[in-house]
Amino acid sequence: MLAGAGAKADEGMWMIHAIDSALEKKMQERGLELSAGEIYNADAPGATIADAVVSLEFGCTGSIISDNGLMITNHHCAYGDVHKLSTPQHNYLEDGFWAMHSNEEVNIKGKSVLFLKRVLDVTEEVNRMREELHTQARPMGMRKLSYLLETEYKEKTGLEAYLGSMWDGSKYYMALYEVYKDVRLVAAPPVSSAAFGGDIDNWEWPQHKCDFAMYRIYTAPDGSPAEYSPQNVPLKPKAKLNISLEGYKAGDYTMVIGFPGSTNRYSNSYEVNFNQTVRQPICNTLRGDQMAIIKKWMDADPEIRLKYSDYYFNLSNVQELYSGEVECIDRFDVIGKKAALEKEVQEWIEASEERRQRWGNLLNDLKSKYLAVVVPETNVNYYRETLVRGTRISRACTKLNSFRTAVMTSQGITPKKIIELVDGPDPAETEFCNTFRFRGKDYKKQIDAILKEYEGIDLRVEKDLFRYAVEQFYTNVDRSLHGEYQKSLYNENSYYLTGIDGGHRVDYGKIADHIWENSFFTDIARRDKFISEEHTVADYLADPLFRFLQELRITSFNEATAAAEGEPTRSALNKEFTHALYQMRLDKGIVQYPDANSTMRITYGTVGGYEPRDGVVCDWKTTPAGILEKYIPGDFDFTLNERQSQLYRKGDWGRWGFGDNGSQMYVNFLTDNDITGGNSGSPVLNSRGELIGLAFDGNKESLASDVYCTEGYNKCVCVDIRFVLWTLDQYAGMGRIIEEIGL
Repeated sequence: MLAGAGAKADEGMWMIHAIDSALEKKMQERGLELSAGEIYNADAPGATIADAVVSLEFGCTGSIISDNGLMITNHHCAYGDVHKLSTPQHNYLEDGFWAMHSNEEVNIKGKSVLFLKRVLDVTEEVNRMREELHTQARPMGMRKLSYLLETEYKEKTGLEAYLGSMWDGSKYYMALYEVYKDVRLVAAPPVSSAAFGGDIDNWEWPQHKCDFAMYRIYTAPDGSPAEYSPQNVPLKPKAKLNISLEGYKAGDYTMVIGFPGSTNRYSNSYEVNFNQTVRQPICNTLRGDQMAIIKKWMDADPEIRLKYSDYYFNLSNVQELYSGEVECIDRFDVIGKKAALEKEVQEWIEASEERRQRWGNLLNDLKSKYLAVVVPETNVNYYRETLVRGTRISRACTKLNSFRTAVMTSQGITPKKIIELVDGPDPAETEFCNTFRFRGKDYKKQIDAILKEYEGIDLRVEKDLFRYAVEQFYTNVDRSLHGEYQKSLYNENSYYLTGIDGGHRVDYGKIADHIWENSFFTDIARRDKFISEEHTVADYLADPLFRFLQELRITSFNEATAAAEGEPTRSALNKEFTHALYQMRLDKGIVQYPDANSTMRITYGTVGGYEPRDGVVCDWKTTPAGILEKYIPGDFDFTLNERQSQLYRKGDWGRWGFGDNGSQMYVNFLTDNDITGGNSGSPVLNSRGELIGLAFDGNKESLASDVYCTEGYNKCVCVDIRFVLWTLDQYAGMGRIIEEIGL
């Protein structure tokens, strides 16, 4: 264990197509028994390991593990799908989903799986296009340029094409994918297994989660990608991963292949400090309070728990990530380390007149820009976290804006003109809204879009969230940015107290209650009656909740930020810093990898524990004994159903166990592979490229890794594939899947 704790991690999310001889040698020195060509080779006549690794719409990663298109990923990647299938009568989140027969596998509408076929360096092509367009006085943004190139490559190859910018435009690569759209859920354990420990254990170690789910990919009868059809057949993949039951030990080689979403390791100290002191504290505080409001209701009512579980899961994950990032940036002096790197960059810049001309004032400019926007960015972040995303009922109000557009378009007012009117306001729109009368049933599609937003919410929860949003908005957003309606409510509910406790007071609860009690959005009977009656457009727009949430526009806040920021923008300066840092490392011969951007990457490392704090040494694996130690009857995060409790206590691991008479089982284990969001579900492979587990989390000490990889602390938390197989076999009784895998 101590040997594993002392192992040095090799930082890096390396582009899968760019494993050169030097990187291959380093991996082999660590223990890799394969060549680079066996991992990825688009020109190989046979299959490689990368051919069995897929992207789940660039949100998670999966692996093909059978000849019939069976794919494994994390349960938390499937959480939303399982949630959508669940009802109070069939709560698959709490009971698990097991397709005992192939005809029970459920198609997930809108889900896609992407197989990487090839990566092409198109840097020269992009630069040539930009130069030609500039010569023709047709400057074009990157989004439009990407669209043109992606369309061209899609037409040439018949594959989906995605242009990726590396090092903020220093290099460009085109990734070509084959996309399959008939994806069906096969297996998902209950959250008491897949998410044991809940939010409390999230980002922590030790963990005890069986975080896996299985899908199957289907194709047309001829094997080509196709939309869902009952006539479709299971995919016959080019490659699948072999599963190893031999296990692993501290110091063993591991590699992870996946699609990490994004990192910002080329960021400068001023950007990191700004996020650390301005943006993230606002986000963390408000989301933490919102979670507390929702959890109170979830704990009190199982139906509310089911409605809000997916929303709460995502809210919690982000909030804990950001909170941990703030803590780790301080603890590991990330800003100080970036400042030291910037000193090196400045010295390199000063050594060349050409570089001085381009970047001489870059760092000073960055410093002044970030200082200038503190106040306007504070306002915009409080606005976003309260009125934009502070409640879920706000989505229904947003849909009403679309409703207005539909009504006005139907009367011959063009969308372009509507934008002009709304930005006005224009008397023509006011006259139209006041005079045009209609019934909601005449616009059933638009009304249905509003009503659909009520399916996943409870108005009691939303009322509490709204009261909190109102108070935080008024308390923290500068009054000069308030709308007229918001100002009038503030003034009407302000008063003064005399005496020792005297001073100005505002009854925020009264403001919230007034809006809530007079809005047709906030009461089902009031809503349905209002919609069934004849009204003008103005009647809808006069609703107090709509007015309060929609009166302000993000453009007003952005304009305030832009005025304080000036030109060049922070974004442009950040990009220049990336270019300077990239070029300096290139000049000095320092091997470097680009920030993650949902392209396929490989990272390598070893199994091992770590020392999170002085005098604390953590083992590199957990066992079912830890599940029983944490088990708290009645506590949703640490509960077990009766069958789980019996099986864990019995300790019969069958053919999936190891050690003396198969008496041992690992649940989770640690490696030092460099991962981030998007790697969830990625295969953890041994030195021979065999599957030994799935990556599903990082440790708390790794939460600064978006901007800086801290040696010795960044850990990848993985679920042991043997525990997954035992769950499928002994707990769920899915012998058909065990047989299909070839075990």
